[in-house]
Amino acid sequence: MNNNNLKETLKNWPLIVQKYQQADPKKAVIQLVNSFLPFLGLVVLMYFSLNWSYLFTLILAGIAAFFLVRIFIIQHDCGHQSFLKSRKWNDSIGFISSLFSTVPYRYWSRTHNAHHAHNGQIEHRGLGDTYFLTKDEYHNESKWGQIRYRIYRSPLVQFVIAPIVYFSITLRYPFTRLKGWTRIRWSFFINNLLVLTTYAALALVVGWQKLLLVHLPILFIFSLIAFWFFYIQHQHEDNYKEWQNNWDHLLASIKGSTYYKLPRFFRWLSGNIGLHHIHHLSSRIPNYHLQACADEHPILNKHARILTFRKSLKCIHHKLWDEESQRMISFREYNRNISSIEKP
Repeated sequence: MNNNNLKETLKNWPLIVQKYQQADPKKAVIQLVNSFLPFLGLVVLMYFSLNWSYLFTLILAGIAAFFLVRIFIIQHDCGHQSFLKSRKWNDSIGFISSLFSTVPYRYWSRTHNAHHAHNGQIEHRGLGDTYFLTKDEYHNESKWGQIRYRIYRSPLVQFVIAPIVYFSITLRYPFTRLKGWTRIRWSFFINNLLVLTTYAALALVVGWQKLLLVHLPILFIFSLIAFWFFYIQHQHEDNYKEWQNNWDHLLASIKGSTYYKLPRFFRWLSGNIGLHHIHHLSSRIPNYHLQACADEHPILNKHARILTFRKSLKCIHHKLWDEESQRMISFREYNRNISSIEKP
């Protein structure tokens, strides 16, 4: 379906999503309970497991990391002011969640909302998303520039090194500076100070060694999961990336974001964030309403790029945006195209 037909088919999308934008305090409280309590229980069990087997501790860390994902999704929704009706309660719960995720609440929320406002705009690439080059930009890079970009887009950097750098450096100093962000920057430093204070207090109780053995694996696995989701949500092949003057919100949401169709249990663990096309269509829909919206209005999914876990692995090969074909392409395809052009 071409873009004009898609826009015509979904022209009434604001009426479709309106019903699901209402926060439900009961569902919110249930999610708070079934996210925080299992996470805390697993952390306590991990401390005890240090006396049994560290391998078992690491297995528990993997499970705890997924519950930390649920806590982060709560923080994420609070930043969109969708989790509860009250701004005060959203901000309070979001801030408390940030002490667990270690992701500064107000700073990250503001940058993430900017990502929503500019998703798919080539001028604003890299804001809350994986940075990319167009095919022509890559072609015009120096040899060293192309090598740097290839290293940056390698799986090792994208899914191991980048998460470590992001959580240990990027989230500890506010590199992103936009107009009117003075208060946000101060909240960033305060948030990090309280995170440090919380972990320091815990270290006094359990000891630094045990603290690191328990919490570092959780945060590391959590960061890997988070980066994987952020990557496959906007790096699929049949994508939408456009210069700002031609940009369209509906197309950026439906074509520029994926529907990551996971088994039911993993949808629950990830707070339904796999329904990313609907989330970008309306960030005011709390995560606990996303599945109902998708199920009751399949027209929203009909034109989305649906990925299973197996299909999502192919996104690793998508490296460059080809403006001519409107696709993400691999370095291999780029080299093949260049070779065919250069042949006499």
